[in-house]
Amino acid sequence: MKAVFLDYASIDCGDLDRSMLASMASHWQWHHATDTGDILLRIQGADIVISNKVPLDRETLRQAPDLKLICIAATGTDKIDLVAASELGIQVSNVVAYATPSVVQHVFASLLALTTKLIPYHEEVRSGAWQAQGNFCLLNHPINELSGKTLGILGYGELGQAVAKVAECFGMRILVAQRPGSEQSLPGRLPLHELLPQVDVLSLHVPLADNTRGLIGREELALMKAGAFLVNTARGGIVDEGALADSLRAGHLGGAAMDVLSQEPPLDNNPLLADDIPNLILTPHTAWASVEARQRLLEEIAANIQAFRNGVARNCVNCEEQP
Repeated sequence: MKAVFLDYASIDCGDLDRSMLASMASHWQWHHATDTGDILLRIQGADIVISNKVPLDRETLRQAPDLKLICIAATGTDKIDLVAASELGIQVSNVVAYATPSVVQHVFASLLALTTKLIPYHEEVRSGAWQAQGNFCLLNHPINELSGKTLGILGYGELGQAVAKVAECFGMRILVAQRPGSEQSLPGRLPLHELLPQVDVLSLHVPLADNTRGLIGREELALMKAGAFLVNTARGGIVDEGALADSLRAGHLGGAAMDVLSQEPPLDNNPLLADDIPNLILTPHTAWASVEARQRLLEEIAANIQAFRNGVARNCVNCEEQP
C-alpha cells in the first residue's frame, strides 16, 4: 500500500514517535505541508491519504482512482467532501476524543489566567510596579474566584462534559445550552438567550457549521452578565470577532480567551489583533496540542488504517452502519 500524509508538520514538530503509523503501509510520502495546487499530484497512486487541514473536494477525489481510505488527522470533517467520497467508494475515518485532557487543561489554564489576572500582574512585576509601590502585595487588578460561579456550556459532547466535570471540582454551577438549531431541547438544557444572562463564564464546544457560524454575536454578548468571561477552544467563526473586541473595549465582558480565529493563521486586519483590547488572551490553536494528545492522534490514525486493512470500518464518518 502507498500512503501519503499531506500536512504532517501540523501534527509533529519532531517530538513524536511515528513508528506505529509508519508500519501501516509499505511506501510512505511525508509532506510537511501541501499547497492547494500540489494536492492532486501528491495523492496520485495513493491508497491512503492522511490530511489534517488540507481540503479534498469532489473534483480532486474524482481524479484519484486508487484512493481507498482518507484518514482525517482530527475530529472535524469539514475539509473533506464526504458525499463525493461515499459515491466514489472511499472510506473516510476521523479520530475522536484524543485531545480531551489537553483541551480541558487549556480551558482552565485560560480561565484561571483571566480570573486571577495572571498576565497583568506578571507584567507589572516585570515592569517594576510592585517594587515601586512599597506594599508587600499589589492589588491593582481585582481577582475573581471560580467557586460559586456559574459556567455555561455550549456543546455538551465529549469536551463539554469533561469541562463540566472539572468545573464542578472548582465549586462551579453548570448550565447547559440547548443545541443550536434544535427545535426540541433535552431535559435540563436552556435556550441560548435564556442561558447567557445567567452565566459568569461561557465555554464553547460546538463545531463550526451553518447553525453555529456567528452564533455569539453582538446581541448574545450583550445578553451576558457584565464582567462575564468567554472561552472559545472550539472553532473560529462561532464568535463575531469585531463584536467581541468592542465588548471588551467597552468593559462589558470581564475577559475572553480565544484559541481559535476565523482565519488561521490570522490576517493582520483581524479585529482581535488590535493592541488596545483589554483582558484578551489569544493562543494559536494549541488547546488540542499537548505532546500526549498528538501522540494519541498518530496512534489512533494507525489503528484506523489497521482496521481498514482488516475489513473493519473504524471511526468511519461516511459509512451508513458501523460494525
